Amino acid sequence: MRLFLVRHGETVDNVAGLYAGVRDSPLTAHGVLQARRLGEHIAKHHRVTHVFSSDLQRAVFTAVKVADAQLSQRQRCDTDNGDVPETIEKLEPVPLVDLRERDFRSAEGKKFGTAHDDAETHEEMRLRAARFVQGHLVPLLASRGSETVVVVVAHGLILNSLFRVLQARFGTGPRGSETSAAWSNTGYLEAVVKAVAADTEGSNAEDSGERKTKQPQFTMTVVGVNVLRHLEGLKKTKGGIGSAQFDKRQRTMDSFFGPASKKQRVDRASGIS
Repeated sequence: MRLFLVRHGETVDNVAGLYAGVRDSPLTAHGVLQARRLGEHIAKHHRVTHVFSSDLQRAVFTAVKVADAQLSQRQRCDTDNGDVPETIEKLEPVPLVDLRERDFRSAEGKKFGTAHDDAETHEEMRLRAARFVQGHLVPLLASRGSETVVVVVAHGLILNSLFRVLQARFGTGPRGSETSAAWSNTGYLEAVVKAVAADTEGSNAEDSGERKTKQPQFTMTVVGVNVLRHLEGLKKTKGGIGSAQFDKRQRTMDSFFGPASKKQRVDRASGIS
């Protein structure tokens, strides 16, 4: 399984510096461009088989752009090759409450740095992340082959909890050696989870002469952390337009020009969503 853990695009609350855990902050116009760039980038290199997301609109919208780009890329490939376009089933992101950001409770919608002693605990977040792994990723590992490509779109803090759960379950280091990672807006962590055969024995296998059985185990290798190549050359529209809530009627710079290539620039926003 190739796994992408992705943070959503820039939101209005990100720009304002507000805690937005379960608060449903919308994407900015710039955030929408980031999501489109992300989807196009992944589609050029990978055929995604599954998309999961938080059920909050900033994550759902980003996930939809990933799914839409998959369809567009496959149709484009058929056309370029002169093939009769095949009927392609569109990917539908699966929104999940367990992938929501940390609930800051009394600090929701308040400025960064506001005390949030009653916020959701790290253990509560870990349990949500573990439920997702057990309920959605493990079944895919058990039932599908190496062609599985999974994109998970969520939020900076819950993604860190998810990453630590994955390290604890599939990592090769000693237990308790899990590390954290950073996620800018639409930044992603890429990992590969592979099955390895392991010999296991029952407690009395040696005495009874039973043969050892092969039980599948998995190891995870991290390929990239906070990858932002898809944002190279993307500039934020000035005059407050880029930071404003996205409106479908808006015409962005990308509608007039293709992606810039001369000047490389990426946003490295806070990992708090």
